[in-house]
Amino acid sequence: MTYVWDVPVHDSTRVRDARVAAEDAAALAGLERSRTADAALVATELATNLLKHAGGGQLLVEAVPPPSGRPGGLVVQVAAIDHGPGMSDVVTALGDGFSTAGSLGAGLGTCRRIADEFDLHSVPGRGTVALARIGGPARVRGRREPDPGRAGAATTDDTSAASAAFSVRVGGVNIPFRGAACSGDAWTCVREGDRLTLMLADGLGHGPEAARASGAAVDEVQRSPHLPPAELLRRLDTALRATRGAAVAVAQLDLRTGRLLFSGVGNVGARLREGDSWRHLLSRPGIVGAHRPTTLPETEAVWAPDRLLVLHSDGLPSRWAPPADPRLLSSDPAVTAAVTVRDAGSSARPVRDDTAVAVLSPTPPDGP
Repeated sequence: MTYVWDVPVHDSTRVRDARVAAEDAAALAGLERSRTADAALVATELATNLLKHAGGGQLLVEAVPPPSGRPGGLVVQVAAIDHGPGMSDVVTALGDGFSTAGSLGAGLGTCRRIADEFDLHSVPGRGTVALARIGGPARVRGRREPDPGRAGAATTDDTSAASAAFSVRVGGVNIPFRGAACSGDAWTCVREGDRLTLMLADGLGHGPEAARASGAAVDEVQRSPHLPPAELLRRLDTALRATRGAAVAVAQLDLRTGRLLFSGVGNVGARLREGDSWRHLLSRPGIVGAHRPTTLPETEAVWAPDRLLVLHSDGLPSRWAPPADPRLLSSDPAVTAAVTVRDAGSSARPVRDDTAVAVLSPTPPDGP
């Protein structure tokens, strides 16, 4: 079940809610005490920043898989989203000497330093998305302390990484309908050798039963990431029989050859950026776990450093526009997902369901 803390930050009383949300997400992710405190500090600073510089906004806190898809447990992700004035000088705002007035004095620079990943996208007149992830041991002088419990997984991944021609990362955001505690949508990514599998599931309806269906899909993908998309969907159909079912999209990338396979069932969307154009990857009608189509074709595409894959549930408006800012190609994929959700919504098109967006993007040459 996907738990998301959706904190609307419109007055100072919600800053405490942001801190508590980060602490709760850290408990769910199993973080140690010092990293829990770091997550709480980041959430507090980002919430304060929303009030002081954007007139308010939205803070999304959840425990998510790491962007690499490699083993290692969950991390806390904090995303601050606003429609404020934006930043004209991002470099200065990210310096340790720059602090938001009336905050803890930490500033965005310190948030970036203590987080495992930090990214910020801002457009004057459009707003800002700031995102941080915190997980595992604390950083010391800019580097993470070794974690003996993860040495085996790291060794395996380093071996496969040596043969991989493409370096990618995955991220997403999930917004429950009407601020519910859990979302009926869920996504996960799993890397096994040179194969990375990204799955997004939209449980039928919303609420706990929808969350149970999408959560069952996540569990099965984590057990069977070696299966190709069509075969994995058949396995998911069996796994979800005891639930109300879900719409599911599965994308799988061979990091050695660049071969991308996609297959989907139900009302889930997928768009692939190829150069300057966007290609729709189509799903078949049906419900995984209830009415799976007899044939499950796989769409094949070629991955390249200029590609970007967006999977989304039907919480996005049907005519949403893909992100046009070229900077998002090198942004953290969860930032791209958050910008997509923010720019797709409006008061004229209110959200009527849970909304999840997951993005697969190339890792920039100087990236993590």
